[in-house]
Amino acid sequence: MVSCSGFSGKVTVINITGSSTMYHLTEQLAAEYMTLHPNVSIYVSGSSTASGIKALINNETDICTASRTLQPEEAKMLSDYYQTVGMFYLIAKDALTIYVNTENKVDDLTVKQVRDIYTGKITNWSEAGGDNIEILPIIRVPNSGTHIYFKEHVLAGADYTNKAQAEATTQDVIDEVASIENAIGYGGIVKNPDIKALKIQGVVPSETNVRNDRYLLTRYLHFFTTNTPRGEVKNFIDWTLTPAGQKVIEKTDFISLFNVSY
Repeated sequence: MVSCSGFSGKVTVINITGSSTMYHLTEQLAAEYMTLHPNVSIYVSGSSTASGIKALINNETDICTASRTLQPEEAKMLSDYYQTVGMFYLIAKDALTIYVNTENKVDDLTVKQVRDIYTGKITNWSEAGGDNIEILPIIRVPNSGTHIYFKEHVLAGADYTNKAQAEATTQDVIDEVASIENAIGYGGIVKNPDIKALKIQGVVPSETNVRNDRYLLTRYLHFFTTNTPRGEVKNFIDWTLTPAGQKVIEKTDFISLFNVSY
């Protein structure tokens, strides 16, 4: 949770909840905005995109952070409650990155190979250019936006293998991959020497490749609101899309929507 103190005047409170992938990013945006605007207190939490959307529908948050778009049933619930499917804002880009252990010989996979690993068609690293060792797929829990995005865009709607191990957060996935030589995982773009980020069809998940959409698993990160935002909520979203806000995004290792000159 991030909040502001030390201001004796009237304080406007903004609640933000949702994607665990975006939690640190949103914390940093909130901290910078509150430094610039001491009359605003922003509370940030995050467990999953699904929980954020539920909080939005129940009028328990001002902004929902999401690493995916709305599911049809979520859009219907918003429409039923508010006679609108809400507003969404693209605030940053991310690379859905495939992680392996640093001891793994594999450096590059195709999307089909990744799909075959996560659906159980490929079960040994020797089938993908690695050592003769069984593959342990690590996935995110089902209410994670990244779990759903991966199923839609990588698995093409197919089911995950029942041999997959589910973890609650991206950091949990990273920790498991870093400690288990035969593991493979996925999550947002990270700079972490304890794991290896694979190329996908020869393309590195780098800032340049993501911004130019050369990396095949590029995705957008979103803010959702129930209606057109007003007041400080609108001001915060607008600021996030300025060069100042986009600079904060770059500092958190995510990709800004446009080149930010320093």
